[in-house]
Amino acid sequence: MIRIAWVELANSMKKFTSRHGGEVEISCREVVRELSDYIDKGLDPRLRRQIEQHLACCTHCTAIYDGVRNVVTLIGDDRSFELPAGFSQRLRVRLHSSH
Repeated sequence: MIRIAWVELANSMKKFTSRHGGEVEISCREVVRELSDYIDKGLDPRLRRQIEQHLACCTHCTAIYDGVRNVVTLIGDDRSFELPAGFSQRLRVRLHSSH
């Protein structure tokens, strides 16, 4: 059920009216696909503005953006948490065995 809702959301093309009165047209799928570059400030200004306008109107994409941004912040901050001894080795073994 959740997967079906996600697919419908990702495939949707939403048209919103921005606060400035213009129409915003960018798909949720494209926004989600570009979030990493958006967070890293690696987009051209036009696409960045489109995403900003979309996020201002779409609560679903805003929630995804907030989640991705939080994960990036946590992973990038080595003070957030300490991994237990041997964790990296156990992770490698587990990843290798899952293939």
